[in-house]
Amino acid sequence: MKQIEVTILGQVYVLACPEGGENLLAAAVSSVDHEMTAIRSAGKVKARERIAVLAALNLAYQLAENAAPPATGRIAAARSDAQGPDSDGLDALIRRVDAALGDDGQLL
Repeated sequence: MKQIEVTILGQVYVLACPEGGENLLAAAVSSVDHEMTAIRSAGKVKARERIAVLAALNLAYQLAENAAPPATGRIAAARSDAQGPDSDGLDALIRRVDAALGDDGQLL
């Protein structure tokens, strides 16, 4: 395993990377950094941990969108925008994240 230094939202991380996986890792880092920067720039969320959770949910939602029929909205926009059979599962996931955040407040 190779170690690569990356920067996400201004913070440096050292990540393990399999040989030949540098380009894929760089693309993943770029996606995460872009998503986190967009959330922070929107100005509604300040805590780095909450930005990371929202970014992870947005990216996971995008992956699910590509694997399933189209749905409306993005998680960070508003959970009430989600429609269809997966919306109950998404609401349950958001409730679990809210519970994990505890005193830090609600995710959305």
